[in-house]
Amino acid sequence: MSSPATAPPAPNNLKRIVAASLIGTTIEWYDFFLYGSAAALVFNELFFPDSDPLVGTLLSFLTYAVGFAARPVGALVFGHYGDRLGRKKLLVLSLLMMGGATFAIGLLPTHATVGTAAPVLLTVLRLVQGFALGGEWGGAVLLVSEHGDARRRGFWASWPQTGAPAGQLLATGVLSLLTAVLSDAAFDSWGWRIPFLFSGVLVMVGLWIRLSVDESPVFKQALAQAESRKAKAEPLPLVAVMRHHWRDVLIAMGARMAENISYYVLTAFILVYATTAADVSKQTALNAVLIASAVHFAVIPAWGALSDRIGRRPVYLLGAAGVGLWMFPFFMLIDSGHFGSLLLAVTVGLVLHGAMYAPQAAFFSEMFATRMRYSGASIGAQFASVAAGAPAPLIATALLSEYDSSTPISLYVIAAAVLTLFAVGVARETRHRDLAEVDSVAGDADEDEPVSDSRAQRARIV
Repeated sequence: MSSPATAPPAPNNLKRIVAASLIGTTIEWYDFFLYGSAAALVFNELFFPDSDPLVGTLLSFLTYAVGFAARPVGALVFGHYGDRLGRKKLLVLSLLMMGGATFAIGLLPTHATVGTAAPVLLTVLRLVQGFALGGEWGGAVLLVSEHGDARRRGFWASWPQTGAPAGQLLATGVLSLLTAVLSDAAFDSWGWRIPFLFSGVLVMVGLWIRLSVDESPVFKQALAQAESRKAKAEPLPLVAVMRHHWRDVLIAMGARMAENISYYVLTAFILVYATTAADVSKQTALNAVLIASAVHFAVIPAWGALSDRIGRRPVYLLGAAGVGLWMFPFFMLIDSGHFGSLLLAVTVGLVLHGAMYAPQAAFFSEMFATRMRYSGASIGAQFASVAAGAPAPLIATALLSEYDSSTPISLYVIAAAVLTLFAVGVARETRHRDLAEVDSVAGDADEDEPVSDSRAQRARIV
């Protein structure tokens, strides 16, 4: 039975909240993925022109990875204030920071104009992007998770997750359109700037929608309870997470490894591999990622709904095992050089990835108490991205350069899948969890002694 704090909201209100989270995450992922696609296609020539083409791509991906390095910092800062002040305020700030940095990239001078200052400025703006995205994900999924009820939380919370493929779809679609209508010379000269400047329009739309939603009732109740206990100093969210939920943080980090690494191999590195090793045109590779991202968008809510029926863990484990098993066929299909084979390779890979990504929002949200949930979910997700998504295109490109073969890259993704299978395998099932139950246990522990074993099990997941 749902507690008052987690009673199901009115359907129209919940849909508006889902829409606000989805549109905001779509815009922020558009900004983030646009950089990744541009790094694979043009940044090596524009900002690192003195390097060998493959080395230039590596340097370009290095600035791409810098954004991931800033994400844990963003997770810590946004998580702290999001748990203290609320989810909505921090989500508005993250959207403004991300959009502003992306718009500024569209105005950057290139290496031909200002020399080494160009890649430095590019790296600084990439750091701002990463910092903002580090705070975006946790707040967006929590806003939906905390408004919804346990029975369909997996389905509703999966919608902000579709912001990733939607952002990828939008970024790849804009780039694909520009490469189709512009010559290579025009695109390299000025056409690449258009998608970055377009971000300014998207941010205004997202800001208008995001400002229209209210704070979650679960957070309001937890804040009121904290206010009533003001006589006792409340621990910092980070300290509370490390005290009561350190095991869940490690599980979340392990769960992210295969999901994060496989995604950037499937969507970013493929643009390098297909155009160099498989001799496929930029347009063909972009079109394959574009269509596959549309399928990815469609299947994520279905995987989320399935996690409501059979549990978060079974769906997540299926995705991790599937991605690992798909890697060798994935590269074999790309090596054929045919568009149909390339499309099949990316589509199947992203469908299997969706089985991990869809239940992730609800799964991570259900692990942590409300007043430490933003910090816990963000830390688990974003610290893992430094070891997973950040170096994935770099490692894959370096392996290709060193061995001139896709086999080491396949083994790299398979190793990540094994790690994720272990992490999720030892986790407790969280389906049907009332989010307020964690608050009562963690709150009692803060006021009294450390949580006992039986209570700790309830706090982490029964």
